[in-house]
Amino acid sequence: MVTTDDLLEVLRRGSLTVEGRLVDASNATLLALAELDGVEIACVYKPTAGERPLWDFPDSTLGLREVAAYEMSAALGWGIVPPTVWRDDGPFGRGMAQAWVTPPGGGDMVPGGGLVDVVPRGHVPEGWLEVLDAHGQGGEPVTLVHADDADLRRMCVFDSVVNNADRKGGHVLHGRVLPDVEPATYGVDHGVTFSEDEKLRTVLWGWAGLPVEDETLADLERLSDDLTGELGDRLSTLLTRRELARTRQRVSRRIREAAYPLPGDGWPSLPWPAF
Repeated sequence: MVTTDDLLEVLRRGSLTVEGRLVDASNATLLALAELDGVEIACVYKPTAGERPLWDFPDSTLGLREVAAYEMSAALGWGIVPPTVWRDDGPFGRGMAQAWVTPPGGGDMVPGGGLVDVVPRGHVPEGWLEVLDAHGQGGEPVTLVHADDADLRRMCVFDSVVNNADRKGGHVLHGRVLPDVEPATYGVDHGVTFSEDEKLRTVLWGWAGLPVEDETLADLERLSDDLTGELGDRLSTLLTRRELARTRQRVSRRIREAAYPLPGDGWPSLPWPAF
């Protein structure tokens, strides 16, 4: 049975063979196979050379931020980000490699992982939370909704501490990264995270201002300690000193407020389109 540690080793040291390209992605996003000692892992490979320059993020840093997001997720023990590593020797140069999330029953991935959706206005499913009323492509009234789900709750808190500027519904996936494990809910596309400035944009506003669960706060307390130790050392190779300091401050703020984040002023709080 392949473990997460085995998967990370294959991603770090295995040969990468590009199989195709995800054409809808704004940056070069390649489907690849990582192979080591007879073990093959499907992965997403994002070479730095394929990153589109952004006005509000330093050039050639998006892949590093994706790895930093995985390190934070792993330290929390929440498993939000699929295993992600940095490669200096990819087929198209340095970049990140992340385990591919396969839908539980095969076939196409359901946008939003079955947990984020746009529904006709007035038809919010039981157990789901409203985020925003809007109009669909044909002008019809619709509502952006998401499930009141424990995994999404943790993802919401996670996004607030990594300062995720682009939590679209399509960045929520439900599936497997290994064939012998239970399906789980994952978040992907963390290239625009860890900015010094407040940039949180997410579709997960259903709990805005509500109290955060005690167990989640205990995990954040442990993360706060980790950020002054080995985790902080690892992140210092991926982020600037100022970005790391601001991350520590965001974790402390979430603990101090003990509440889910509220939309801020001066920056759009929703990514658009939502998917």
